[in-house]
Amino acid sequence: MLPINLAIVGVGKIARDQHLPSIAGNQNFKLVAAASRNGAVEDIANFTTIEAMFDAVPSIDAVSLCMPPQFRYDAAYKAISAGKHVFLEKPPGATLSEVSDLEALAKHKGVSLFASWHSRYAGAVEAAKSFLASVKISSVHIVWKEDVRHWHPNQEWIWEAGGLGVFDPGINALSIVTHILPTDIFLRSATLEFPENKHAPIAADLHFTNAENVPVHGEFDWRQVGEQTWNIIAETSGGQMVLSHGGATLTINGAAVPAAPETEYSALYRRFADIISNGTSDVDLAPLRHVADSFMLGKRVVVAPFHDSPEAG
Repeated sequence: MLPINLAIVGVGKIARDQHLPSIAGNQNFKLVAAASRNGAVEDIANFTTIEAMFDAVPSIDAVSLCMPPQFRYDAAYKAISAGKHVFLEKPPGATLSEVSDLEALAKHKGVSLFASWHSRYAGAVEAAKSFLASVKISSVHIVWKEDVRHWHPNQEWIWEAGGLGVFDPGINALSIVTHILPTDIFLRSATLEFPENKHAPIAADLHFTNAENVPVHGEFDWRQVGEQTWNIIAETSGGQMVLSHGGATLTINGAAVPAAPETEYSALYRRFADIISNGTSDVDLAPLRHVADSFMLGKRVVVAPFHDSPEAG
């Protein structure tokens, strides 16, 4: 398999921290260009628009789209229409309709579309999935709490409509849960807390069940200080399972289970290369659908204003 000529669109923190090192470590890809309004990648061709990039570098085979979700559809549409394979950073789009349209377009154009969910590729997730498939589950508790000031300082787009707010990290938990549980779950009720000066929630409390009424409770909060919490706890016929550190660590009845050594984004690019080679797509909308259901069913509560600088409040 010849290297896939890859371009990256949106050169921000996630691209620099995760995408670029993973691309460099994957022999199936050769990074040949980048497009970004505010960033650039050394030693390759850089452009300010995706159109200019495609015009100047027609040899591009695939693109990774790393801009905020509100702007991803237009770029993906242009890329797929130009016959390029597309990697969508999570969440794959601002709406379910957008991503469904991209999936249909990719099928029509004969290219691969990858709606990536990086947390599904954390080291202990597959072991958790295997365990849950072998037992009877009585309850699941998601606790996903972190400090937005640490992880997203001064990033206003996440507070705008479509930016998802606390669901920007929370969707990672939902991507894991929808992957490891052996049956589908359905949202029954939700409470969303909106700062009075923002258009997206800072906290959410979600209650799901499956068809057999097994409860799944999710607590999401962006106001956590100190130790950050990314845990999924399942009570089962085989004992307690704790998937922690965002899916990196697994214990069953207190005993540690070995985790896979591959990093999340390395695994994502391995998967992207696989679906391109096989002529398929990988577009699972379950995590985004649960977020959409939360906005549809959720009771909205207005809370104190949020400011990036605590002194401003």
